[in-house]
Amino acid sequence: MDARRPRRPVSTEAVSVEISNRQRKLRVAASWLERVARAALAAERIEAAEISLLVVGDRQIARLHGDWLDDPSPTDVITFGLSEPGAAVLCGDIVVSAETAARVARQISAERPGWTARHELAYYVVHGILHLTGYDDRTPADRRSMRARERAVMKAAGLPDRKSTRLNSSHLVIS
Repeated sequence: MDARRPRRPVSTEAVSVEISNRQRKLRVAASWLERVARAALAAERIEAAEISLLVVGDRQIARLHGDWLDDPSPTDVITFGLSEPGAAVLCGDIVVSAETAARVARQISAERPGWTARHELAYYVVHGILHLTGYDDRTPADRRSMRARERAVMKAAGLPDRKSTRLNSSHLVIS
């Protein structure tokens, strides 16, 4: 908990978000993903950031998962924090699987109609940014804290909550 960055006023001029989409399973606009990332950074009151977001398929993320975390299975998001402790600029790379997002969204939408692959992908971006800001989900207590913050950031970004029982048009989805 103490490792989290202090919250500061946001200056969008000092925030750089680079998007690279290297998959073809899910159509997603880089400009939309950038807005999601910027909204999440703003919700966390990050003053300065250099974030790289890579969108890949399951095969590519499984390769990274195996190389870096010794688990060759596909996963949803992998975050690489590149900032030194106490650095003025939050730096990191976030890799998300659009293929996993599509698969998980189908499962969730069976119980919560309206949840889309784009919502799930946005959730992965928020999750990755929270990891960069110091949140962790290794222990049950940390996981509860991170999930609560994910819900708050998704709401602040105008995105629906993953735990909503039913999605409706009152959510202002970033588009």
